[in-house]
Amino acid sequence: MSTDSHATLFDEVGGHAFFDQLVRHFYDGVQGDDVLWPMYPADDLEGAIWRLSRFLGQFFGGPAEYSTERGHPRLRMRHAPFHVNPEARERWMFHMTAALTKMAPAPAHRQVMLDYFDRASTAMVNTFAPTPPPGERGPKRDADLGRLA
Repeated sequence: MSTDSHATLFDEVGGHAFFDQLVRHFYDGVQGDDVLWPMYPADDLEGAIWRLSRFLGQFFGGPAEYSTERGHPRLRMRHAPFHVNPEARERWMFHMTAALTKMAPAPAHRQVMLDYFDRASTAMVNTFAPTPPPGERGPKRDADLGRLA
């Protein structure tokens, strides 16, 4: 919970429990997506869940656990090794919107989150090339993997 005298969105939606469940619903959808799933760490799904959940919780006013553990989010840099085209962005938004619908936050909270997801997912687009085969969506080199850690 936030230590501020006013509640944050993080506090109002239920804190870590909300964001953990939101991200689990998101990954439930992503695992069946032939464009997105090849870009995710199937062997570290729990780690990916923790990272996204803590990042979103921090962004929406929760504790700075993400930054304490991983440093500045540097979203563009962390996503640079991946093939994030408009198709991938749209699919990411589809799964995150579906996850948010399952969580059913208050309409004002839903809108704030959707606005952020829309802006952030658009900012991650780094190519307009068509979606390549799964092995070519990144990360491509061991050096790229080190930057993601």
